[in-house]
Amino acid sequence: MKKTLLLTTGIVTLLASCQFKGNDKYDADSIDSNAFEAIEEASLVKNITALSSDEFLGRKPFTKGDTLTVNYIENEFKSLALSPGNGDSYFQEVPMVSIKSTPNESKLTFSGKSSTFSINYLDDYVIGSKRLQEDIAVEDSELVFVGFGIVAPEFEWNDYKDLDVKGKTVVAMVSDPGKYNNNLFKADTMTYYGRWTYKFEEAARQGAAGVILIHDTDAASYAWNVVRSGWTGPQLNLESQTDQTKTTEFEGWITAQTTDKLFALAGKSTSLIDKAKKPGFKAIPLDVKVSVNLTNEIIKSSSNNVIATLKGSKRPEEVIIYTAHWDHLGVGEAVDGDSIYNGAIDNAAGISALFEIAKAFKAAKVQPERSIAFLAVTSEEEGLLGSSYYTEHPIYPLAKTVANLNMDAFSPLGETSDVSIVGIGQTEIEDYVERSATKLGRAVKGESNPSSGGFFRSDHFNFVKVGVPGLFMGSGTELLSTDTVTNKIRKEALVGRYHSVHDEVDENWNFAGIIADIRLFFDIGYTMSMEKTFPNFKPKSEFKEISDNRLSK
Repeated sequence: MKKTLLLTTGIVTLLASCQFKGNDKYDADSIDSNAFEAIEEASLVKNITALSSDEFLGRKPFTKGDTLTVNYIENEFKSLALSPGNGDSYFQEVPMVSIKSTPNESKLTFSGKSSTFSINYLDDYVIGSKRLQEDIAVEDSELVFVGFGIVAPEFEWNDYKDLDVKGKTVVAMVSDPGKYNNNLFKADTMTYYGRWTYKFEEAARQGAAGVILIHDTDAASYAWNVVRSGWTGPQLNLESQTDQTKTTEFEGWITAQTTDKLFALAGKSTSLIDKAKKPGFKAIPLDVKVSVNLTNEIIKSSSNNVIATLKGSKRPEEVIIYTAHWDHLGVGEAVDGDSIYNGAIDNAAGISALFEIAKAFKAAKVQPERSIAFLAVTSEEEGLLGSSYYTEHPIYPLAKTVANLNMDAFSPLGETSDVSIVGIGQTEIEDYVERSATKLGRAVKGESNPSSGGFFRSDHFNFVKVGVPGLFMGSGTELLSTDTVTNKIRKEALVGRYHSVHDEVDENWNFAGIIADIRLFFDIGYTMSMEKTFPNFKPKSEFKEISDNRLSK
């Protein structure tokens, strides 16, 4: 690492000023200086600042902020002379349902054999329903602790074995067994079985009336405030996701402290949680009941993905798709007098990167042979809905879609000597990352916390699920700056910003690292655009067979 730092430190100034000629620390001959110089800090800052300003009201779909945002993106695409990506339109309409679930009583009461206890809405629990019913009433539903709530035959794991949960409420842990035992599942690299979305889906398949997830900051990789803010106010879903066969009557989370009380009420030791992490665990009825009564306010409407295209010079039918989600959390609970969740890092930065990469492709000395699509998707924060709709209704045939390069939440800490691939080991796009990173003197690593399940948490995953290789890449951890005082201040300033009202542009941002990462994203896609081969999934990926079938069509 020290050697890499020495190599890259020597080129920082040149990279920052876009002077790419005559530097022997990287492959100058294979870098398109025109394209790199088109990626500018001034325009990047302008767009991030605008999109994350209070004017855009946190960019929540179905709000005024939705209209302002998609119009802004369309105008930027037009100003860059990009062609409409959906026929003669820049928009792809995404029909959705907004459901605002409100408990009829703010307290939720658990009843044991001899006593009860109640918890407070938002402070101790969150709850909602995806069903298109105005009233949800579940009375005296029995609680069953199902461990991780996983059915995974390939890992010889079934938490629902010999269990009938029809009409009951399952209580499940987040993550998967591999987080706690390297000999199970994929060790500390989370599988999809560890995602909270899977837990809800499996509970519905099992016929449960409801599902309650146990929050754990380490296992979930985010604190309770993230759950609380994410479940406050209306929740969006694709209409196809609201079918009764795909949903339980209610879904929710409880805090770790509430879990301790629940187990005590049931007369069970919290050691059950440790037992559930081991093979052979069998679900445990808790002899506790809960009643849930919700009122749903249902609105059917639509939001929009925004898409533009640069036509390829030789193989225009083959397309590389860059994605970034434009939405954030909108206006929510006030914190220190501020109720707008601006989403500067997440993901005004990603949308602004789309514009810079488009500029780079337009400025390239040799134009890409394959078409390049720039797709700004809606409703990522609501469950990757915009990208899900796109892959269900692709504008470009999936068999001709070369790859998806997804940009979500750039780091404002500054340049790093390394770069992080989320879900490393999945696709051959990683080989392109290696090639481009080598040109720029950067090392390639995996994510620092693979147990967080980051590979399943952004829009590339919907492409992956249909067999299109997807890249989710972020800044590394080795800062080039040796100013330890400033580095510490910047890092401390980022604490607690995720999904909070504090995700705004301020004096602590260093944009040089974002520029460097955008140039890397560009070079990866540009290199791929000049080739005839299609990257695939790696042999051990669970998605390779799907991709092989896609390419054979």
